[in-house]
Amino acid sequence: MGAKAVTVIGAGINGAASAIWLTRAGFDVTLLDKGKPGMGASYGNACILASCSIAPVTAPGLIAKGPGYLLDPDFPLFLRWSYLPRLMPWLVKYLSHANERDTRRIAQGLLPVIGDSVEQHQALTHGTRAAKWVKPSDYSYVYRDRAAFEADAFTWALRREAGFVPELVEGPAVQEIEPILAPDQTFMAINHDHGYILDPGAYVADLVDIFTEMGGRFIQTEVRDFDLSGGRISAVLTDQGRIECDHAVLAAGVWSKPLMEKLGITVPLEAERGYHIVYKQPTQTPNSPMMLAAGKFVATHMAQGVRCAGIVEFGGLTPKKSKAPLRLLRKKVAEILPNMQAAEEEEWLGYRPAPTDSLPLIGEIGATGVFTAFGHHHVGLTGGAKTGRMVADLIAGTPPNIDMSVYDPKRFVA
Repeated sequence: MGAKAVTVIGAGINGAASAIWLTRAGFDVTLLDKGKPGMGASYGNACILASCSIAPVTAPGLIAKGPGYLLDPDFPLFLRWSYLPRLMPWLVKYLSHANERDTRRIAQGLLPVIGDSVEQHQALTHGTRAAKWVKPSDYSYVYRDRAAFEADAFTWALRREAGFVPELVEGPAVQEIEPILAPDQTFMAINHDHGYILDPGAYVADLVDIFTEMGGRFIQTEVRDFDLSGGRISAVLTDQGRIECDHAVLAAGVWSKPLMEKLGITVPLEAERGYHIVYKQPTQTPNSPMMLAAGKFVATHMAQGVRCAGIVEFGGLTPKKSKAPLRLLRKKVAEILPNMQAAEEEEWLGYRPAPTDSLPLIGEIGATGVFTAFGHHHVGLTGGAKTGRMVADLIAGTPPNIDMSVYDPKRFVA
């Protein structure tokens, strides 16, 4: 009797990590994606392994502040107003978590998935050529002044409770650490023992190549349905035919939502449209990745240049870029990194999978043999290596020693 067959749907970081860990566990793995590996949300993130990013966007007070944010052209939150009627059911559920109790619950749920991110990516890539992309580093939050830092006191308290205690630097010492910063950026909270991926797209592509060299199969194909005729998965149905399997892993990011509907489950998940600009051949670069609080964007010196990422827009899956988010991002970069010039700029738009409760879906759908590994919102790259390991352990019958119920893919079913 041969090894049990697992089909993994989605060749982003979650799918690639799942495929590698499953292959290492002795399964016969086929990885599917309708596009090229690593070219979705895994490609365009801020490159950060942000273990401390346990606080969700839905912080206490967001309901009161949200309308003002949307109407403020200088705040990095945008909405395609024609999309608002479709967005409203999701938005109401999303904002219902903007309270202290739910924020603490979400932070506690995110910590096991992302809290040891660098170590998990190192374990995933150990002994392979993909290890070269994983770079340990500091990760700093930069503020205009101490008052701006103290305005984030609730979030920093959550991080401290989780063991992330920053080193605080104030005054001209900020520019001694990061000369690229404007003089008016006078306060820095440095998180040590973090990291980043030098080139996320190349990293995931390498992981998939490594997976195939281990004996796995990658097929570029579109998944259309599942065969659960006996109550358990027996095949994944694609535009190239039927692929038999004993288990399946759904790790297709925002594209997982319509596939979940094929399984009879409606997930309240929206595509958060994320933008970045890569400043190529820059005259200055940050020494370590930074979150610039005054612009709500991250600046990372990665393989192609300095990537600045962090604008949020809601407006569905249309591929057309909006001008206002990119205009604001350029304005904020010019204000906070005023002396950085670039030979060329490259824009990108992608789709972050955002569930209403800001927690990923990781686990088996009932007893179907179908497992989920998607919905990581802003921390997909950070949590991808750990998520793949968790899914592989679940399928292998050695579940992680953590409470998996908070990630239950059926938690939205009434």
